[in-house]
Amino acid sequence: MRNVVFLYRRFAIGRLVIEKGHTMYRVLVAAGVVATSIAITGCGSYASSPTTPGDGSPPPAGAVVIDVLGEHGDRSFSPNPATVPAGTTVVWHNADGETHRVVLDDRQLDTGNIAPGAYSAPMTLRAATPYHCSIHPTMVGMLTGGATQSEAQSTGTDSAPTAGY
Repeated sequence: MRNVVFLYRRFAIGRLVIEKGHTMYRVLVAAGVVATSIAITGCGSYASSPTTPGDGSPPPAGAVVIDVLGEHGDRSFSPNPATVPAGTTVVWHNADGETHRVVLDDRQLDTGNIAPGAYSAPMTLRAATPYHCSIHPTMVGMLTGGATQSEAQSTGTDSAPTAGY
């Protein structure tokens, strides 16, 4: 009888270890799936899941178009500096093969991710300001002020800038 009780206890303990092992295996598999999902999502936050706030269509007439050329410091944007009178619409065009995101240094404007070949949504600026690519911080640009469109029309000159290619 003593041997039967011993074998029963040994079997029960062995079964408990096996059940804990299966539970641990399930937990580890679930943790691996979660970690992989987070890693895939995290890696694609900028570069592999580009979105563009605009519809990708060409900019409206009269808008200043600034081309995003790639990571070249202060030569990353063209024109740079760009003369943009207050109240003028500005659009960034990603002419590079990578996703970019233009942000004013004072953080009052953020284009969102701009996919290669796409345009940002048209934006109206109030003042001259420096800006950069938040994905590639070495990419810097400057918007300078100029005569407003109404001032240019009243003097009979056209100081509204055009895109410098």
